[in-house]
Amino acid sequence: MSGFRTAARPDSPPARLGPIGASASSLADDVLTRLEVAPDAGLSTAEAQARLIRDGPNVVATHHARPLLVLWHQVCTGLGLPAGRVLDGTGLDRMDDRQLAGQIEPTTVFARVTPEQTARIVTVGKASGRAVAYLGDGVNDALALHAADVGISVDTAADVAKDAADVILLEKSLNVLADGITEGRRIFTNTMKYVLMGTSSNSGNMFSAAGASMSLPFLPMLPSQILLDNLLHDAGQLTIPTDHVDPDQQRRPSHWDIGFIRRFMPVFGPLSSLFDVATFAVMLWVFHSGPEQFRTGWFVGSLATQVLIIFVIRTRRVPFFRSRPSLPLTLSSIGVVLVGIVLPRTPLATPLGFTPLPTGFFAALIAMIATYVVLVDVVKRVFYAHQPRAVPPGPRSEEHPAHRRASRFSTATRRPLPRRKRRVGAS
Repeated sequence: MSGFRTAARPDSPPARLGPIGASASSLADDVLTRLEVAPDAGLSTAEAQARLIRDGPNVVATHHARPLLVLWHQVCTGLGLPAGRVLDGTGLDRMDDRQLAGQIEPTTVFARVTPEQTARIVTVGKASGRAVAYLGDGVNDALALHAADVGISVDTAADVAKDAADVILLEKSLNVLADGITEGRRIFTNTMKYVLMGTSSNSGNMFSAAGASMSLPFLPMLPSQILLDNLLHDAGQLTIPTDHVDPDQQRRPSHWDIGFIRRFMPVFGPLSSLFDVATFAVMLWVFHSGPEQFRTGWFVGSLATQVLIIFVIRTRRVPFFRSRPSLPLTLSSIGVVLVGIVLPRTPLATPLGFTPLPTGFFAALIAMIATYVVLVDVVKRVFYAHQPRAVPPGPRSEEHPAHRRASRFSTATRRPLPRRKRRVGAS
């Protein structure tokens, strides 16, 4: 079961919670103030919590003291937590780990729990396949912070809590967590766009170049032209970090899955090679091209298909135009294709080995690109429909906290110990 589950715990009960009929939102602000994570001026605590829930993490609250459960449930409602059950430490002790794993999802509040019980909740959540983050600032939180996949504390927390945490918040706002989750998932998704596009197109071009080299009496593309093709292709993808990410890809955390890339490459790589072969056929049998014109046509066609296919691969939606790319990505991609089309008609064409292409080639190129885009879109629907669910990475080792703390005092290379000088003439 994927998704972050964040456990937030105030270090002690608020001094004056007021009557049970008090405003839930004011109680929530009081609780979070005690937690040292206060709402900022722009967004209320409930709005920050709503962002966390919308972006996927399941959020629960744990408390070590003994407040009224009805009041504590009201506070969580003010925080924006979904209505759920309340489980106290006594009921938790009566459950084995398997029963507890089934109760984590529907439970919103774990009340009257000891530090050991809190750590057990985190450990059981990890063992059941969840990625668990824990937010705490007190000495009693150290065990749970150690056990969590991501331990989060605040700058004003106890030293032992900060030492056990992986992330320390310098701003007293839950919006920092929401921003981090959103931005992290966006960056990872955009990174995968480049990886998938690069592996599929490069593998396809490799097979195309190898096949053409064996069947043609000349090189299908000069080394300088291959380098220029790669340069322009990569220049057009420099704006991928600015691209929009579909909301359905941000609802759950993504994990690095090399197996998925291995499955993607042999499916979409041959599609690229298929249209390279179509370009070869057009240049040889339709236009009866010589070596220079053949290389120019493959350069322009390969560059156009490699760059423009990003608009299909960047989203899992079918058809692809249901997902809107960013303006910088659109402009850079189209600009690179235009550069490739215009380049053979510039003074740089001769030193690069290019020659002007006939007008009919561009009509054939438009038809091939349109067919390529439609085919990839259809194959994409079938491919993602039969993909197994990604398996999240396993839990961290028990030595991880010690290694993390020791890393600041360690170096990657072992330094030789200084040799002791022998005393000469000593009796």
